[in-house]
Amino acid sequence: MRAEIICIGSELLLGDIADTNTQYLAQRLSALGIDLYYSTSVGDNLERLLDCLRRAIDRSDLVLTTGGLGPTDDDVTRDAIAHLLGETPVVDDILADELQRFFRLRGMEMSTNNLKQATLIPSARPIRNTYGTAPGWWVTDGGHSIVAMPGPPGELRHMWETEVEPHLFDGDSIIQSRTLKLFDISESRVDELLKPLTSSANPTVAVYAKQDGIYVRITTKAASLKAALRAIAPVERQTRRILGAYIWGADDDTQESTVAAELLKRGLTIAVGETITGGSLTAMLSSAAESHIWFRGSLVLPADAARRTSAPALARQVATQFQPDLAIGICGTILPESDPPMGEVTIAILGPGSGTLTTATHRIRRHRLRTIGSYYALHELRGALVHAKNRNSATGYERSIREAT
Repeated sequence: MRAEIICIGSELLLGDIADTNTQYLAQRLSALGIDLYYSTSVGDNLERLLDCLRRAIDRSDLVLTTGGLGPTDDDVTRDAIAHLLGETPVVDDILADELQRFFRLRGMEMSTNNLKQATLIPSARPIRNTYGTAPGWWVTDGGHSIVAMPGPPGELRHMWETEVEPHLFDGDSIIQSRTLKLFDISESRVDELLKPLTSSANPTVAVYAKQDGIYVRITTKAASLKAALRAIAPVERQTRRILGAYIWGADDDTQESTVAAELLKRGLTIAVGETITGGSLTAMLSSAAESHIWFRGSLVLPADAARRTSAPALARQVATQFQPDLAIGICGTILPESDPPMGEVTIAILGPGSGTLTTATHRIRRHRLRTIGSYYALHELRGALVHAKNRNSATGYERSIREAT
């Protein structure tokens, strides 16, 4: 299936708001294994939008539009679709009643122009919008579909996830994906190692870079969920066999959630000391599930404090202050005259028991020191936790990590 996105609104072209809808829909389509070939932004102009729709319907199986479904004169999406198909919108009594109920429940008077949002053409069926006043349109014409959705991101995302995506393949087949997440390896290296798998047509294997690492998405189309999972399983096993050492999670896992799970499983607590990352690691860990159980506290110093302290010293400082089982210190430096501009992040983890220390240094692009530095800290912490049994078996942990001089 070939898809295309048209985002409608003059405010997008003026730079008044950022287009997050295209990014969101592109990610959802990619996870479904649907190819997105084109995306367009167009202002609130009937003729220009009609031109975009004509080109889209000629070359794409699925056309997704966002915006232009409001009640005002410059909301022209419905009019453009009606012109495209040569059909006349009329007020649908059921949609009009639902719209009136929406306003009545909120104690508001409905303006006459809101009835524009209750119109339909013969080729369209309404898409329920429980977060706003603008129902969507799902239009089918000659094997092509136009799905018109509202512009506000909250309305669009809820409509897509509850009313659109689940029905894209009704009665035909389902699309199922499994995403494996990696860190400390390049996208090009992953692609090279998975070459025997990425040429497959079904399941497909795609590699792409994200801020928290490299993702490998395995997607299959099948007649049922059981058949889809059966097709994905051997490909996932092969991927794990090739890249297992780099895989830290899957699907909805985050780096902080996997660390939190390991800390909970082992009954260990942690405290954090940061300079160059400016509290980013603290924010990640303290917002993870059940952090009140295992997160003892943190000390965040200015970035230039690294001139006066070191990562090991910072780890010892928070260990003394908060008395955790594990203490982690992060410091960083800017590398002078590097091209491109680079920095180094040093991470020290102070273990339980006798205070065994392990350190690691990573070189990172200067403008990403804070975010990627925090991910490297989670990466090192997760590696240390692999060897940590529980609070009462610190000796095994100490023997397994390398001593820092």
